[in-house]
Amino acid sequence: MTPETLSLSPPSRLNWPTTLVLLLLHAGAIAALFVFNWRVFAAAVALYWIITGLGISTGYHRLHTHRSYAAPLWLEHLLAVLGALTLEGGPIFWVATHRIHHQKSDQPGDPHSPRDGGWWAHVGWILFGEANHNRTWTMAKYAPDLAKDPFYVWLNNYHWAPNVVLAALLLALGGLPLFLWAGCLRIVAGLHATWLVNSATHMWGSRRFTTRDDSRNNWWVALLTFGEGWHNNHHAHPTSARHGLAWYEFDPSWLLIRVWKALGVVKKVQVVTVKGETAVRQAA
Repeated sequence: MTPETLSLSPPSRLNWPTTLVLLLLHAGAIAALFVFNWRVFAAAVALYWIITGLGISTGYHRLHTHRSYAAPLWLEHLLAVLGALTLEGGPIFWVATHRIHHQKSDQPGDPHSPRDGGWWAHVGWILFGEANHNRTWTMAKYAPDLAKDPFYVWLNNYHWAPNVVLAALLLALGGLPLFLWAGCLRIVAGLHATWLVNSATHMWGSRRFTTRDDSRNNWWVALLTFGEGWHNNHHAHPTSARHGLAWYEFDPSWLLIRVWKALGVVKKVQVVTVKGETAVRQAA
C-alpha cells in the first residue's frame, strides 16, 4: 500500500479503533461540561495553546512540514512531542499527509478535499480513509528528512505514549475534572480546530491569491488555530512563516516566531509580505 491510497474515494469499511477512541474522547468532552470550575478551564486553555498552538501550528506545520524557519534540534524535538500530544498522529504521518495535500490540493489524490464532501474533508477521511498513523516507512517517502532521525521514527511509532503520560499526570494532579477538561475536551477542541483548516478554509472565506486549489482566508478559523485560517495566503506561499499578511490578519504563531528570532532561538525565517498587490518574499 502506497501513500497515494490516502486519497482514494471513501471506502465503506469503518476504521473501528480510531472511531472508538474519538467517540470516547467526545464523550469525555461532553462530561467535562458537568464538572466545570475556573481552575480546570484555565488549565485546558493553557494546554490548548501550548499543545495545539505550538505543537501543530508552529511545529508540525510551519517547521516540520514546510521548514519556514530553522530551529535547534532540541526545539524541533520538543515541538514534535507537543504535536503528538494533540493526538493527530506522529510527526512523519502528519508531515507526509500534509505534503501530499499540498502536492495534490483539491485534485485527485488529495487526502482531505471538500470536493469529496465537507464531512469527508473534516473527519470522514480519518474514520473511513486509509490514513494509518503507524505506517512509518511507507509515509517516510514524503518525509525523508524526518525519517532520518531515530527520535522522529520512535515518536511516530509511539505517538500515543506522550498522551498516556500526560493523562496520568492530569489525573494525579487534578483528578477527573482536570483529566476531562485538559485531556478530553482539550484534545477534541484541538482536533476539530485543525480539521476546520482541512474543510472550512477550502469552502468559505476570501481569496487574496489565485491558486490552483480552493483555499480561502477564514478569520474565525484563524482565531481558533493561531493563524492557520489564513489558508489562501499559505497555499500561495507555503514556505512563509508568516500566514497573516495584513495588519488585520491576526497570526499568533508568526508573532511567536518573531520573538524567537529576536531572541536568537531560531534563524533563516522565510517571510512573505504584501506591498500593494505584490507579494514580496524575503529571509529574516
